[in-house]
Amino acid sequence: MEAMEAAPPLVKMMQDDYGLSIDLIQLAEQVEAEIQAGEARIRTTVRLNQLRVLQAFREVGITEYHLKDSTGYGYGDLGREGLDQVYARVFGGEAGLVRLQMVSGTHALAVALYGNLRAGDELISVTGAPYDTLNEIIGVKEENPVPGSLTELGVLYRELALTPEGKPDLAALSRNVNAQTKMVYIQRSSGYSWRPALTIEEMETLIKVVKSINPGALVLVDNCYGEFVQDREPGMVGADLTVGSLIKNPGGGLAPSGGYIVGGEEWVEAAAQRLTAPGIGAHVGATLGVNRWFYQGLFLAPQVVGEALRGALFASRLFQKLGYAVQPLAEELRGDIIQAIRLNTPEALNRFCQAIQRCSPIDSMAVPIFDELPGYEHQVIMAAGTFVQGASIELSADAPLRPPYIAYLQGGLTYEHARIATLTAAQALLDTKGEVLK
Repeated sequence: MEAMEAAPPLVKMMQDDYGLSIDLIQLAEQVEAEIQAGEARIRTTVRLNQLRVLQAFREVGITEYHLKDSTGYGYGDLGREGLDQVYARVFGGEAGLVRLQMVSGTHALAVALYGNLRAGDELISVTGAPYDTLNEIIGVKEENPVPGSLTELGVLYRELALTPEGKPDLAALSRNVNAQTKMVYIQRSSGYSWRPALTIEEMETLIKVVKSINPGALVLVDNCYGEFVQDREPGMVGADLTVGSLIKNPGGGLAPSGGYIVGGEEWVEAAAQRLTAPGIGAHVGATLGVNRWFYQGLFLAPQVVGEALRGALFASRLFQKLGYAVQPLAEELRGDIIQAIRLNTPEALNRFCQAIQRCSPIDSMAVPIFDELPGYEHQVIMAAGTFVQGASIELSADAPLRPPYIAYLQGGLTYEHARIATLTAAQALLDTKGEVLK
């Protein structure tokens, strides 16, 4: 109570402007006291990653000239070329491809997949069903396949189910990888599933198993939501290709669009040939004034991801104390920035997302609803009052309309924003149920 009495204007604002009860405000204080060990781990990770990013800038020799832009074809854009090199060093690859022209993480994954797979090649997903937007790219659905999917083009696809604990099945992996396997796909984050995200240590084990059976098989890691969550990246533990979105973790909240592919020089170049055209590859791509945002966003990314992790840690403990099932638990090692909260009913999911939207800096007056979205099997609700449309490193919450009605909360450029929005969502649920905290 001393903290409460020391800051009456803060408590009054939280009550008057955000509708929080004094009991919930006090519970938040308890939660913060309980997550100190987790916050200490996050601070250490932020420092390590910040040093690594800074060292990459120094090694490549980034200058003010690299921040300038190009137009048209973008020939001779030293800023673009320098950024490729910085990303390669930061994410543990020989080469990098960082482009505004990759419009999303899904697009970046498609570029890497199409660039490196041919008819007759076998692709194996070892983390179960991939994220919804990849299903049509791969051609998972046999009925009404999308023209141009990998399977329509002759790529063979297999999917290995996860264990009952939501982990990759190492025994099944050993049985299924063979000399004909061209690529193994690992999705780091949970996506829209109730499973823990993969840690670097778990990915390292998977990669070792694959390489022990077929050293020539490529391992591609969908790194979305996972960058800078731990002190190493997939490329540092053997991944051949690491792929992600710039409007998630590595853009640091500043990148207005874009994606990246990092890995072996041969495989990154193959992806570049797919992104542009054979014979052109990575030599073109106007940067149109974004170089400064890409560089500065990457530099800030370790700190911004740390803020998002703190917010996720707080939400995990808060909703656990309110009686909800959460994934991961506050004390568990995290592989991404996503916090899953099982809300059990569509009404609760709706109220949760609407409360997050009301606490957004942009479009706070908007009311999210369930609706159809391209690439998704079920209707989806998305709360995303962000400065960059769809930027998941900014605070957002989304969910498909299907049982058990799980909210996927992610991002937060600042911990304080994530904290107040999470508390507002909790209050909305308490008010609906007519509950008073004891």
